[in-house]
Parts: sequence; structure tokens; C-alpha cells
Amino acid sequence: MAENDNDLAKSLTSTDVSGSLRKATFNNLEDGARAGADFNEIDLVMDVPVQVTVELGRAKMQIRNLLNLTYGSVIELDILAGEPLEVVVNGCLVAQGEVVIVNDRYGIRLTDIVTPAERLRKINR
Repeated sequence: MAENDNDLAKSLTSTDVSGSLRKATFNNLEDGARAGADFNEIDLVMDVPVQVTVELGRAKMQIRNLLNLTYGSVIELDILAGEPLEVVVNGCLVAQGEVVIVNDRYGIRLTDIVTPAERLRKINR
């Protein structure tokens, strides 16, 4: 055994002044985690960036028709005027809404929010 190993072994079996082994004391981990100032688990993910997409509609077309598109061409989408748009976060539908214009920019006013239970049900399909 190396000299350092002997020192380690001695320190592990050291005794206090009365000759008995010292009992190790540890803080309760559950109490320590809650000891901080009003800690919420959601705070851990508040700064995580996510990709938010608003889907206006879709169209399916042949490559021949795609190549024939020119300036001013119209692509007919599969959604009817007035139907709600879908708000998708990281590929998961989270809400529906309608188009609004705010300061010359497009936006979406949420009209329906998908509940967490509905999102889980769709994921488990």
C-alpha cells in the first residue's frame, strides 16, 4: 500500500478524543432542495427556447405545377377562410387562433388552447 493509501485508511478509521468512532452527519437532501427562496420546478425551463409555428394551411401539388409557378400565382390551401389557424410548438399543436394585424405585422389571437391532457393523448397515439 502506498503512503497516501495508509493516510486515507487511517483517516477513515480515526477516532475522536473519547476513543469511539465518529458518526457521520448529512443534511437532509429534500429539506436542502426546498430551503431556497420560493423555488418552482418550472423556473428550470423558463429560458429554454422553443420553435413556435403558425400554420396557415397546406397544399399538395405535382412538381410540374410547382415549376410553373410565377409571380402572382395563387396556391390554393386546404383551409377555408375563417377556419382557425394552428399554433404548433416543437411539432405539437398547443392552440388555435385567428389572424390579426398589429403595427403592420401579422399576429395570431388565440381562440382555443389545447389542454395538457389532450396533448398527451395525441402524443400517445
